[in-house]
Amino acid sequence: MGGEHTLVKIVAEIGCNHKGDLSVAKQLIIAAKNCGADVAKFQKRHNKSLLSDAEYNEPHPEPWHSYGKSYGLHREALEFSIEQHEDLKEFCEANALMYCSSVWDIESAKEISDLNPEIIKIPSAVNLNFEMQKYLCEYFAGGIHLSTGMTTKTELKSIIDFYKSEKRINDLVLYSCTSGYPVDANEICLLEIKLLQDLIKDTNSEVGFSGHHHGIAPDMAAITLGVSWIERHFTLNRTWKGTDHAASLEPEGLRRLCRDAKNVKAALNYKSSDILPIEIFQRKKLKKLFSGK
Repeated sequence: MGGEHTLVKIVAEIGCNHKGDLSVAKQLIIAAKNCGADVAKFQKRHNKSLLSDAEYNEPHPEPWHSYGKSYGLHREALEFSIEQHEDLKEFCEANALMYCSSVWDIESAKEISDLNPEIIKIPSAVNLNFEMQKYLCEYFAGGIHLSTGMTTKTELKSIIDFYKSEKRINDLVLYSCTSGYPVDANEICLLEIKLLQDLIKDTNSEVGFSGHHHGIAPDMAAITLGVSWIERHFTLNRTWKGTDHAASLEPEGLRRLCRDAKNVKAALNYKSSDILPIEIFQRKKLKKLFSGK
């Protein structure tokens, strides 16, 4: 059943927090590795295919966060070429970190899959783009990770049915997610994890948690519910220009997340014997009046 895995992998979602600067992206990769993350995740999108002319040319809704004179130019300023993604993948591998990218359209899916990463991510916004996902099912052999924010239960069932029909359900990781930046505690809805686990029972699929909240307490709770992947936005400075930074962890937060995730996962077990070796001395010392030895 999904969730019964020995390790929890931490995905540092860099996304576009690199500000369109390749050197900053590499600084983020090194910081993520030093904090203990397993994966550095970016994103690839062809903005002119995703945006109408009006959307492309209108001002950014939060102009103080914009990197261009229009929303489209803002998105282009934060977009890396496929050659730069190849460079980032090689840089991740040189630093013993897994590279991953979200793909927002079929052209991006084709480009990123040609890099042959271990995993590719489907964002919540495009998890109903079955043309793109069918391409990945047919031509990409790695793991397909998919976020479920902004998705109805009926739509979620259609996603599961699609991956079953494509015979790729065992390569799928479903992330419980609320699409807000940032998200308050009462909007995280951690028990949705149990719903996802029920939907993938009797498969080798897994469940993850993608959070946009403050702090790391909900991530620890998600681990106790059985997720095997934790994804958090990552930045070097939460005050940088850009809408994702406020919902991101800085290095110290990511370091604590990685440390605590490892410790919480290690603690989620049963005793190997009634009296553990660490308890024997204390039992002899403190319980002798009642145990007889």
